[in-house]
Amino acid sequence: MADDDKKKTGFFGRMFGRGETGEATPAPTPDEAPAAAPRASWWSRLKAGLSRSSSAIGQGISDIFTKRKLDAAALEELEDVLIRADLGVAAAARISEAVGKGRYDKEVDPAEVKEILAREIERTLAPIARPLVVDETKKPFVVLVVGVNGSGKTTTIAKLALKLTGEGKKVMLAAGDTFRAAAIEQLQVWGDRLGAPVVARAAGADAAGLAFDALTEARASGADVVLMDTAGRLQNRAELMAELEKIVRVMKKVDPQAPHATLLVLDATVGQNALSQVEIFGRTADVTGLVMTKLDGTARGGILVAIADRFALPCHFIGVGETAEDLEPFAAKDFADAIAGVERESA
Repeated sequence: MADDDKKKTGFFGRMFGRGETGEATPAPTPDEAPAAAPRASWWSRLKAGLSRSSSAIGQGISDIFTKRKLDAAALEELEDVLIRADLGVAAAARISEAVGKGRYDKEVDPAEVKEILAREIERTLAPIARPLVVDETKKPFVVLVVGVNGSGKTTTIAKLALKLTGEGKKVMLAAGDTFRAAAIEQLQVWGDRLGAPVVARAAGADAAGLAFDALTEARASGADVVLMDTAGRLQNRAELMAELEKIVRVMKKVDPQAPHATLLVLDATVGQNALSQVEIFGRTADVTGLVMTKLDGTARGGILVAIADRFALPCHFIGVGETAEDLEPFAAKDFADAIAGVERESA
């Protein structure tokens, strides 16, 4: 099986009982079924997911402050550690200044530095930790999902659809990534399992036309929410960004206020490149909120802090794994404690 095909089936296999081939696997009989392992708490999963980032930062802090008095050189070294973790120059300077207050020429416990780090990160992120609110006066509430290739848009839509249907909302999926037959198939599989209608066309069809049809059908059927996938596009490809602008224009022919939310899905592993993605997608598609994925795959999870400093866009969800439960609403304190490596008495 080709690697690309494995990627197509991985998430859906785990969610729907499919093997690596994508074929449905028979459910075990009650006698055969193993006892379900207890699910770790979100805090435990978040901490584990951010362990690469927190380990890199924590090791740097320990190297600097263990058995050493605080001086200007130590604070410069701390700034370097934080910048390498992609927190950004502004946040690194603020945190170093906070660590230095009243502590010059004193030995500083690395655990105290981590507490200060967590507090400053939480202060930066708290204003952007806002939930995705579906306005029930707008029916259907249209969510356009954008991002570059490989950021996890289609999988994120599947996870959001599960959450929204679990809240009792009638969800329609629009397979707007018409460049990839696999993306269309993924949403159709998800829609079948969820009982959610999927508007799809053949690969290569006009995505803007599909958006028009999806909104029209959603209105006629009384759907509460439309989740619209789009093709992955590099932010430096002008012709692809122009197509995205066209999708938005066509949506407005059905509902002048649509899309009501535009979510940019960011892959945390790209580090500083995420800043240019936010800037250009924001200009093209009027991004209203962020979803940060793959935080478990990078030591540079601090990029969310740099994004908050520069753009102040709401972050609705973060992901630290591939199952539906690994995408959760963003909470500033949880993220700050996890990335700083702050210990909690209970998980």
